[in-house]
Amino acid sequence: MEYDQDARPDRAIGIVGVSAPDNATRHDGAIVRIALAGLLAPRKTLPPSLFYDEEGCRLFYEITKLPEYYLTRTEFRLLETTAPEVAALLPVGTTLVEYGASDETKAGMLLRQTAASGTSVFGAYIPIDIAGPALAAMRDRMAEGNPGLTVLPVTADFLQPVVLPARTGEIAIMGFFPGSTIGNLEPEAAVAFLRRARATLGLDARFLLGFDICRDPGQLLPAYDDAAGITARFNRNLLVRLNRETGATFDLAGFAHRAIWNEAESRIEMHLVSLRAAAVTLGGQTIRFAPDETIHTENSYKYAPPRMRAMVEAAGWTRRDTWTDPDGLFAIWLLD
Repeated sequence: MEYDQDARPDRAIGIVGVSAPDNATRHDGAIVRIALAGLLAPRKTLPPSLFYDEEGCRLFYEITKLPEYYLTRTEFRLLETTAPEVAALLPVGTTLVEYGASDETKAGMLLRQTAASGTSVFGAYIPIDIAGPALAAMRDRMAEGNPGLTVLPVTADFLQPVVLPARTGEIAIMGFFPGSTIGNLEPEAAVAFLRRARATLGLDARFLLGFDICRDPGQLLPAYDDAAGITARFNRNLLVRLNRETGATFDLAGFAHRAIWNEAESRIEMHLVSLRAAAVTLGGQTIRFAPDETIHTENSYKYAPPRMRAMVEAAGWTRRDTWTDPDGLFAIWLLD
């Protein structure tokens, strides 16, 4: 589980239009189809994008503040020191394109950088996200605090081809993918995303990529199974949402949160474990669970630098500069 924004986790990706408002009808057809596709598979799964109803977002925010969850605070500290160095490598008039931008907190660390002349390095900001209302609110906020910055939101699923808006006066362009969101993608999907970003941004573009390099189970597992049980509530809330929005009949007391470190795949896995034999109805289908059978809800890959280097090179990028925190938990790479 990766968390990249102060408002919403990085994993709300890949599925457009499934989040229902509070007054949604009881049976949301899109969510029914998505849930059944995973729950009727030989190994049951649910996509992590279903985590993010209103309660899921609230619980996520709590997770980012937990003492066990090192990733958010580590990345923020590293980005604060890295942003001036990155900006110094860019010409005035650069456009910043952020993938998965639900708020401007991290981009703001870059956007406030100035050249020696005092001129802002970035002349335009293109945030890309599936949440149109959040993008509109962010544009309004930034218009007040950044009057010289052109903000051009794009409402889109960034795992699909994206068309950037027309710009004038652009000198250079840099993509930005913070929060170790790339760790939520399967490796093949991560390479495909980076390759599409290369095509979208152009061969002269640069790309600032964040990713989690911590591979110590002793530190990882508490971050995904905290003592206060917030992550467990976050995981089980997925079932609460299915009951509410699809009419499913999950007995919440019959499922427990489990986080495991899969050494062979170099990833944390989150599961919901059935504590007993159970039969659940959803969308007119009966889904049966054996005792200790799990629903696999999320992967969070942790990449050693050599593996990440191979991935970015397979996608057509070259590693230019790298930064890591003193404890070796998180990395930020500048690609070109």
